Amino acid sequence: MKPNTEDKKNEKGFLEEVRNKEQYMLNAREEEKRSEWRGFGVFGIIGWSVSAPTVFGAVLGMWLDKNYPQTFSWTLTLLIAGLFVGCAIAWQWVDKENKSMHEHKKNKDE
Repeated sequence: MKPNTEDKKNEKGFLEEVRNKEQYMLNAREEEKRSEWRGFGVFGIIGWSVSAPTVFGAVLGMWLDKNYPQTFSWTLTLLIAGLFVGCAIAWQWVDKENKSMHEHKKNKDE
């Protein structure tokens, strides 16, 4: 009995799927292993990246309110500005980590 073209297509698709999964597993083995502690460290860095500018802005705002009072609150203004700066720093850090994690995929495609 001769295999028809549909069977050949199915077999070819199956072999391609197996080849892709094998390549994925080989890439995973070669990939740099990252420990759980590194993940906790990244969370800590992100937390400090947001909280430090926010607290600094609030403290500077309180000092400005005390020494140079205005019709608006320096504390609230600089607290919000510090929060935005901290979020921008955290976003940049997360983006950098994401790019480094997926660098091997880019190299594989090239």
